[in-house]
Amino acid sequence: MQTIVQNQKRWYEEGHTKSYQFRKDQLLRMKKMIGTFEKPIIEALKFDLNKSEFEAYVSEIAFLKSEIDHHVKHLKQWMTPQKVKAPLTHKGSKNMIYKEPYGTVLVIAPWNYPFQLALAPVLGAIAAGNTVIIKPSEHTPTVSWVIKKMVEQYFSPNYIAVVEGDKEVTQELMEQPLDYIFFTGSVPVGRKIMEKASNQLIPVTLELGGKSPAIINKDAAIDLAAKRIVWGKFTNAGQTCIAPDYLLVHHEVKAPLIKAMKKYIREFYGDQPLDNPDYVKIVNDQHFERISSYLDAGTVVSGGALDEKRQMIEPTILDQVNWSDPVMQDEIFGPILPILTFDHLSEVISQVNNRPKPLALYYFGESETDQEEIMTSIPFGGGCINDTLYHILNPHLPFGGVGESGMGSYHGQASFDTFTHLKSITKQTTKFDQKFRYPGSSFGLTIIKKVLG
Repeated sequence: MQTIVQNQKRWYEEGHTKSYQFRKDQLLRMKKMIGTFEKPIIEALKFDLNKSEFEAYVSEIAFLKSEIDHHVKHLKQWMTPQKVKAPLTHKGSKNMIYKEPYGTVLVIAPWNYPFQLALAPVLGAIAAGNTVIIKPSEHTPTVSWVIKKMVEQYFSPNYIAVVEGDKEVTQELMEQPLDYIFFTGSVPVGRKIMEKASNQLIPVTLELGGKSPAIINKDAAIDLAAKRIVWGKFTNAGQTCIAPDYLLVHHEVKAPLIKAMKKYIREFYGDQPLDNPDYVKIVNDQHFERISSYLDAGTVVSGGALDEKRQMIEPTILDQVNWSDPVMQDEIFGPILPILTFDHLSEVISQVNNRPKPLALYYFGESETDQEEIMTSIPFGGGCINDTLYHILNPHLPFGGVGESGMGSYHGQASFDTFTHLKSITKQTTKFDQKFRYPGSSFGLTIIKKVLG
């Protein structure tokens, strides 16, 4: 690992990654690599997580291709030094912001979308002109192996390298003199990553998670809300960092909402979801046992069946839960959806704000006044009004958390900006000199007070 980092830093310092043409070519090369390995990627996702071809392509491959196209289209504009204005004290000077790469970047990927979340940050790092080390998740070893093989075939390790292994490998990587760390994963691990990075003052982006609420008011379009909630929650068997973690439902619409959600669970996954060959499994035994234990809370009103051998849990709705139940203490990250009720929006705002800031929030209701109240009264990373998950698919919207749900953002230009240092430059004129700035100037203080206040 030390050799990989040293070689990448040397290669970066030689200037290979800096030009617009090189960066553009590498983005297009990345797209070609993804297209070439599309079948092995889909097969690996099926083997590790039982993802269907449809879900694998839509959630892991199509997103990356679209993101690459967006980067290529806007790259030259993003790279161009930005001219800025200056006060009168800087008369005669030119002032600009140069877009400088950090250098050697480490991307630590999670297991829930093991292909997409390993490469999406890499696109921004490439566009910004960095070299990259990818650490895939050890919990999806087949996908990790495919990522390593494809990158080795298409890129020099001096530019992009893949290092496989468990948490000890990650810890060893973080001992190296890296220039930036991008981590996607859980809050507890994120704390450790930040603590480790602080020893060398390495800047970090943390894409974490938390308990993301979906709020359903009495004026919501209930049938459509149910459809979009079921889709957002049970995609990838709930193993999505921005999935609705729990529902806050106005008591007047709870019964029709549950009825509609049951309908859409059957429509999407069949009467026996565990027998659906395309239904995603839980990643490993540890997570299966953790998620299964949440079924002891409240009352199961839909689902609840388990298959321990195949590590599968039915899409499940829990009613009659409260904030003290274990299912409401930590992020579920699985196909269990608890329901709480409310009478007034003020209760919702208070309850959500009394807990760590969520990565996502979803509000369902037609009143624009209520929509605005929720959007401006509750801090959260990002979200939707009358939908779930869809905000993540817009490359013009930065994606990231706040507080315990993360720091920093990416997607589209935000990805380029994340891996770019903004270098401020003043180019001073030599045709004349402002004498007021120097000691002994008769009018220096008067001019400075007048100009700068």
